[in-house]
Amino acid sequence: MVSKNPSERILIARIAAAVRWSREKDRKQATAAARRASLARWEREVDPEGTMEPEERARLAEHAQRAHMLRMSRAAATARRAKSGGDK
Repeated sequence: MVSKNPSERILIARIAAAVRWSREKDRKQATAAARRASLARWEREVDPEGTMEPEERARLAEHAQRAHMLRMSRAAATARRAKSGGDK
């Protein structure tokens, strides 16, 4: 039965992740397909027609991904401040 308690669910997920990675000999190889898929997604976003040179497309995709991660980081920081009652 799945717990509805958020803290317990987080702990269960952390345990599962630790078990999964304890069984993996090569983490880089295990995540290679996901990293390729992520890169392809960002490349499609910056060059939907597929007309750019591969190097330029990869460079722009990296920047688009970085901007996305920075936006997520900012949103998380804002949420943490709001939760703690700090300034926004």
